[in-house]
Amino acid sequence: MSSTDTFSLDAAEDLRPQRLHHWLDHWAQRQPDAPALQDERAALSYGALAAAVDGVVQGLREAGVQAGDRVLVVGENCNAAALLVLACSRLDAWVSLVNARLSEREIDTFIDHSRARVVIGLAEASTEAVRHLQRLAGQPRRWPGAGDVLLAAGHPEASPEPVSEAAAEQVAALIYTSGTSGAPKGVMLTHANLLFIAANSRRQRRLSSTDRVYGVLPLSHVYGLTAVLLATLSAGASLVLAARFAPEAMARALADEGITVLHGVPAMYAKLLAWGDRPGNTLRAPALRVAQSGGAPLDQALKDRFEQHFGLTLQNGYGMTEASPSICQTRLDAPRRDCSVGPPIPGIEVRVVHLATRAPVPVGETGELWLRGPNVMKGYYRNPALTAETVDAEGWLNTGDLARVETDGTLTIVGRSKELIIRSGFNVYPVEVEDVLNAHPDVVLSAVVGRPVPGNEEVVAFVEPVPGRSLDTDALMAWLRERLSPYKLPAQIIVMPQLPASATGKLYKQRLREQALQLSSPKEA
Repeated sequence: MSSTDTFSLDAAEDLRPQRLHHWLDHWAQRQPDAPALQDERAALSYGALAAAVDGVVQGLREAGVQAGDRVLVVGENCNAAALLVLACSRLDAWVSLVNARLSEREIDTFIDHSRARVVIGLAEASTEAVRHLQRLAGQPRRWPGAGDVLLAAGHPEASPEPVSEAAAEQVAALIYTSGTSGAPKGVMLTHANLLFIAANSRRQRRLSSTDRVYGVLPLSHVYGLTAVLLATLSAGASLVLAARFAPEAMARALADEGITVLHGVPAMYAKLLAWGDRPGNTLRAPALRVAQSGGAPLDQALKDRFEQHFGLTLQNGYGMTEASPSICQTRLDAPRRDCSVGPPIPGIEVRVVHLATRAPVPVGETGELWLRGPNVMKGYYRNPALTAETVDAEGWLNTGDLARVETDGTLTIVGRSKELIIRSGFNVYPVEVEDVLNAHPDVVLSAVVGRPVPGNEEVVAFVEPVPGRSLDTDALMAWLRERLSPYKLPAQIIVMPQLPASATGKLYKQRLREQALQLSSPKEA
């Protein structure tokens, strides 16, 4: 199965960039005074952005960074983060953005694994970054356009990786991911990977230089890096960066700052709508033309609420870090009422296969999703064995996700194959139970996991209530009984003030599984 959508050409379509910074060079020459980036401290035009990138390049060279080196950047969304992405591109160094809210152990693990030449803390954007770099004996630097940063020596055995002129070979970014469920992995994404997805995102959302995009998804996550930052720059549009998600800040930007394109994970949209429901709060988005959800499953109740409030389709998509990240995307000209993730993006192939035999399954049946295309990663850094397990000799990437192809060629994501719960011989897909939980008026978020019991597996549900409301678990169980088969019902419902989540809003299900194991089922108590 492949996708061959075509779109009309615009100015950006005439470019054939080989490096991430080539789009910046184009727009800096074509529209130097047009707005490019804005954070809480400063705004940069395309001309000023290009000049600032040159300054950061000089600073990195003075720090000993050369082509093939890894540069670990600790911080949160700000102009300086974008500058370092583009500066590393100019140097053919690998940028590795990591969120400053990570623990010391995690940061140290990334430094050790990446063998980074230098570690840079974005001091003006994050007090956590300052603490990390002070611990690493970081020294203050001030780079025009980037502001105050802290610079520390990286790994003592740092050495450059081979450099290639070919965009499909030269690594642009090293993205660390644990998939919220396991040990961190360093995903090598090439310039060609990122350029392909950024261009796709620009076309799918029909971005132009008049657009104003809200950037609260972390640039340390591949969704924020490619579909938000790089796609915006490829169109010559303007990006408003927010360091952290706050519903009131997003509401203010939508109402007053002319935001035309909004990206978010479902948890962000749920909390934005919950904020709007509070007395005295109002949600308006007079300029908004595209609202995009991704990064986690979108449930029907949330989609319906958003569309009813804003009068705008909440688009859905699906991807993973190893695919740079986009795999499927709903289309602006074909709005959907359901939560399908749409057809595959143009230029890639997908197939849905039987878990055991890997034979293609019929349309409408659930199987494991595989894909092939220019978005597939180069591999896991310093882990060829895991790379070979994930991408086969023909270039097919195993997503590990369960999906089905519908009769219209779109895909529905059923869940992670590793998250499938087998209860008394029946398959329970967590997303199905979560959809019903999230439709309850007192629930803002939920997460469903499996818990092994002797000879079986049971369902455990974690729920986060709407702020200011109490949640009666007996009433919630009655709600579920009316809407789910008995074997899908949770053995236990656990209410938490806030579910554990990454900076992108993706829930940490592995932590919840561990917590579920520590709690005995009420049936066993």
